Amino acid sequence: MIQIHASCVAIDGAGLLLCGPSGCGKSDLALRLLDAGAVLVADDRVDLTHGADAALLAAAPTALAGLLEVRGLGVLAVPHMPLAPIRLLVDLVPADQVERLPLPRHAMLHGVRLPCLSLAPFHASAPAALRLAMRTLAADAPLVPGEPAWAMACHATGVRQ
Repeated sequence: MIQIHASCVAIDGAGLLLCGPSGCGKSDLALRLLDAGAVLVADDRVDLTHGADAALLAAAPTALAGLLEVRGLGVLAVPHMPLAPIRLLVDLVPADQVERLPLPRHAMLHGVRLPCLSLAPFHASAPAALRLAMRTLAADAPLVPGEPAWAMACHATGVRQ
C-alpha cells in the first residue's frame, strides 16, 4: 500500500483520481463532481492497493473516510464509498497548460498503467468533461483517438500539428 496526496471520487463505481499540488482545486472539483452524482472515495490523501484482478484500488485513510474539505465551510462529512478501482488519472493543471487536441496518454501509478488526462479544475465544463470521459472509458472506447484521428482533427480544424 502507498498513500498519495490526491482526491478520488467514483462515477458508477469507477474511480477518478484527481492529482495535483496543494491548492490546485482537487477538493473543489471533487465537490462539483459530487454535486453531479459522483460519490466520494477519498479527499486529500488516498491509499492505493492492488486488487485481486490487478486493478489499482483507492480508499481513504481511516481517519479521513467520508470527509471533504470545502473552502469557506471547513471539513464536512459526506456520503462515501470505502473502495473504488481507479479507471482514470487526472492531472489538474492551469488552463493554459491544457492541450486542445491531446494525444493519448497513460501514466504508471504503483505499477499499474492508467489512462491520463490534463484538465483545468476550475473550468466550468470540468465536471461534465470528466463524466463524459468516464462514460467513454466504461464503453471501452479510447479517451483520445489515436494518431491518425488526431491528425485528421488537426487538419479539419486548422490546428497545426
